[in-house]
Amino acid sequence: MENIFYQTAAIINAQVLNRVFLNNTVLEYLIALGVFIVSLIILKIVKVILLAKIKEIAKGTKTDFDDLILKIIDDIGWPFYFFFALFFALKFVLVPEILGSAVYYVLFLLGIYYIVRGIQAIIDYGFEKALEKREKDANGKFDPTITNLFKKASKGILWGIAIIIFLQNLGYDITALIAGLGIGGLAIAFALQNILSDVFSSFTIYLDKPFEIGDFIVIGKDMGTVKKIGIKSTRIQTLQGQELVVSNQELTSVRVNNYKKMEKRRIVFDFGVTYETPSEKVKKIPGMVKRIMGDMELADLDRVHFNKFTDSSLNFEVVYYLNSSEYNDYMDVQQEINLAIKNALEKEQIDFAYPTQTVYLNK
Repeated sequence: MENIFYQTAAIINAQVLNRVFLNNTVLEYLIALGVFIVSLIILKIVKVILLAKIKEIAKGTKTDFDDLILKIIDDIGWPFYFFFALFFALKFVLVPEILGSAVYYVLFLLGIYYIVRGIQAIIDYGFEKALEKREKDANGKFDPTITNLFKKASKGILWGIAIIIFLQNLGYDITALIAGLGIGGLAIAFALQNILSDVFSSFTIYLDKPFEIGDFIVIGKDMGTVKKIGIKSTRIQTLQGQELVVSNQELTSVRVNNYKKMEKRRIVFDFGVTYETPSEKVKKIPGMVKRIMGDMELADLDRVHFNKFTDSSLNFEVVYYLNSSEYNDYMDVQQEINLAIKNALEKEQIDFAYPTQTVYLNK
């Protein structure tokens, strides 16, 4: 009786498993389903093991790049695993060509999507690190506008390449498409020639760093502190208080004096005393100036000389070095020197010269 039962069950199973639906037996469908489920499980296990291994490695490193790799892998969603397992399972059954192609292209598109997202995350990571370094070098004053532009441009190029690869895989003639885009891009470039010149100049300023935010620069007759470096123009706060907007193209084609780069500032100034000053007192003036300069913390005297007879004065020339690149420090020190010289000359009863003419009449 038991043998009859097993024989009957075997016959029924054979009949069911060998029954054909849509060019495949039930057994083949079951095998494909098993492959699909096992593939999903294996992919899940591999992901868990890989993430655990990377986490273990990340604990022993100081860099956060491995954390980025961990996040990229963790962000791969279930659609990719689903279609990957489905694509592999369909190898064990006969399916319409359109269905197989659809699964393949969806999987290919998902693969491109996650690869581009991963590369994009790495690019963002690199720019963020570069921005942190620039902000550190600029004491937190660095303008991230150019960095953000680089990020957007790189993302646009990356997604453009991904789209071209996908279209080429679909069978489209990419050569004709690229040629058409090239002609259109050339026309746009001619139309936006001036704007693009400023944009590329902003890249030059960013890479070459002739000046940064907070630097005191002189451009021709204009001078001031750099407040913002934009994509098209740079904004400068002048000494008079107004904001000066200069195109980036102009800034890369003219001479720019950057006083922030100076470690020392060489200062030359002169003053004159009257011709009526006795020679003994004239001889004392260089020593007076040297004593005054010796009390200045930010200034180092180079020389002081009685250098010239002018129409109305005996002129002295003073040269010193200011140990600061700040314009306000220069003005403060110069003011202190001027007041000290004035006080010293008043104590010696030496008069400053001013434009005068003396007429002598012979009787």
